[in-house]
Amino acid sequence: MTALHANLTTPPPRLPVRDKAAARHRAWGGVSPMLDRLATERATGALVCERGSLYLADGQVVHAESPAVPGLDVLLTARGTLDADGWRDAVGAAGERNRVGRFLVESGRIGAGALEVCHLGALYDAAYFALAPSGTPGHFRYGDTHWLGPVRPVPVAALEHETLRRRALLHRIWPDPAPDSAPLLRSGSPGAPTISARQSAVLDLVDGVRTAADIALALARPTFHTLVDVRRLAAAGVIVPAAVPALPPPLPPSTSSAPPAPPGTLPPSFTDPNITLLKRLRDALEAL
Repeated sequence: MTALHANLTTPPPRLPVRDKAAARHRAWGGVSPMLDRLATERATGALVCERGSLYLADGQVVHAESPAVPGLDVLLTARGTLDADGWRDAVGAAGERNRVGRFLVESGRIGAGALEVCHLGALYDAAYFALAPSGTPGHFRYGDTHWLGPVRPVPVAALEHETLRRRALLHRIWPDPAPDSAPLLRSGSPGAPTISARQSAVLDLVDGVRTAADIALALARPTFHTLVDVRRLAAAGVIVPAAVPALPPPLPPSTSSAPPAPPGTLPPSFTDPNITLLKRLRDALEAL
């Protein structure tokens, strides 16, 4: 009886409490597990991906490059922050020692604050594309450094958080990613809405050949900022991606014992019904 009474009065075990910090860590860690691991290792080197590269020092990102974005030199010289000769002199004098950024500041060619702001913008812009989903696995070259040298390191958590924020922003504006990479065309639809000066500058370069990356380079603007304008123009029905060339007709069935497609594989012609609905709604509004 005494033992039973003691069991009845024993308080129940406490329920587990959710670790909010760990939850946040898992949330941003989904962008690139490899980058997450390198940050934990405090690794130094270059993470080479299909669409760009990230340079790390002690587990933090110090520089990023992608062929989809204008380089730091383009952004600095196009805005008049630095002249082209000053940039070339800095690369020639300090490139081999990986101190170009510090040389620019110490030689008085640019202020430290101006360089940091422009470099951070270029880093986030390139990292967005370097971290884009890809079927090609990245690889890490330990010990590689960039000739620019450290300017303002960015924690991996902050970089991946910003990448996710940018993806969500583009999806909210217009969920169809086709205008991001395809050549762009004017839709020619009547009653086009009023557009901003920034969007007008983008629209002036839409010719059926240039992509958003081409337009960003021509305007010397970050490519992600250009994507925001492109998606807004697409949502307004002002521009459309150029049609993708038709696929060749399928070959007749083969008698070989090829493995079947994995479960859940969608045919090439599959279209997201949400995107189709949005396009129909846009056409209906334009017809009013």
